[in-house]
Parts: sequence; structure tokens; C-alpha cells
Amino acid sequence: MHDEPARVAGLLGAQAKAEELFAEVEKRGLIAAGQSERAVSDRIRDLANEMFDIKRYWHKRIVRTGANTLHPYRENPPDLVIAEDDIVFVDFGPIFEEWEADFGRTFVLGDDPVKQRLRDDLPVIFAAGRRYFETHQDVTGAQLHAEMARLAAQAGWGLGGWHAGHLVGEFPHEEIAGDDLESHVTPGSDHPMRRTDRIGQQCHWILEVHLLDPDGAFGGFYEELLDL
Repeated sequence: MHDEPARVAGLLGAQAKAEELFAEVEKRGLIAAGQSERAVSDRIRDLANEMFDIKRYWHKRIVRTGANTLHPYRENPPDLVIAEDDIVFVDFGPIFEEWEADFGRTFVLGDDPVKQRLRDDLPVIFAAGRRYFETHQDVTGAQLHAEMARLAAQAGWGLGGWHAGHLVGEFPHEEIAGDDLESHVTPGSDHPMRRTDRIGQQCHWILEVHLLDPDGAFGGFYEELLDL
């Protein structure tokens, strides 16, 4: 069991490395038309190993493009090839030493203005959700989810998936069952998010934004630490 300053430093350090990894993915042009989702995922896996000696992930690696960007985490749609003028999101959960990162970003190939707007709205809506969390000290997962849905609708998008975030911590963090509402930012999660877990440690959260095009053509994804 770590003290709280060590936990905060570990989680922030893991996220900083994940952000560095994603910057290198973009720099090297690993997300490119003509590549399959699986091939891109494998190349990012190899890059993570090259940069940080990462060999373990606490959840499945996700690269989704085109219509697959509409699917939430739980689903396993067929492997697609990235097309010209496409949209792609990447969701990786690497383990840096003993600390979990959960990091997601969206990339747009080409000049489609609607896809670009969705990509650009993702961090804006994330930041608005974080401000809501920061200004509502007793906020519950259900209340934050409702606010994320409101923010998405206000910007002209739908909110995908059954939740908008979850607990995160040391690996393996307290197991999150698929139907454990209180471990997620989701309707029915009615306990305050600012609380301690069953062994007395402060709960830390990931916030996820999965936006959907109202015409059902594509989506986008963005996630990182919420409360640190």
C-alpha cells in the first residue's frame, strides 16, 4: 500500500508517459490510410515497448476507425482498414511499472470539417466536465454522467457507451466488475466520487468522452485522469 503522495505521483507519471507515447505515434505517422486497425495497434504496442519497455496492459488495446468508432469499449467489431479522410481513435491502458494509465485520443485524416469539429470538441467537453467535477464537491457518478450527456448534446453530439469514466489506480487496481455501478461514472452511481476505497485509499478517476455523430456515421474518443 502506497501513501497518497506516491500514488498521485505514480498515476501522473504514468499518464505523462502515455501522452509522450501518443505524441510519438502522431510524429511517426503510425495512423495512416491503408493500415488496418490491428496493424496500427501492434505498431503502437511495439513503440510502447521500444520507448518504455511496456509489455503489460490492464485492458485490451483499442484502435477504431470509420463506423467502428461508434462502438463502445465492450464490443469487438471486425477489423477495418483506415480510409482516406477517415477518423480514428486510440484507447490504450499501459502499465508503467506498477501504475495504470488510461489514455485516449482521436485523430482525423484529411479535411472533413465535421470530423475535425468532433475531434476539437472532445477536449473542450472533457475540460467542461472536469470543471463541473471541481465545482461540485459532493458530485456522484450519476450526476457527472448526466452533465457529460448535457454537454455533448449542447455541442450537437450524442454521448456513447454506458459510462463516462471509472476508477483507476495501482495494478491490479480494485477489480471493477462490469455491472459495478459505483466504480463508474454512470446512471445509478449514487455515491460521492470523492471518497476512499475499501482499504482506505483515496479514489482516483478517469473521465471518458465518447462523442457520436447524430447521423450515426462516426464517433470520437478522449480520456485521461479526471481528479489529478
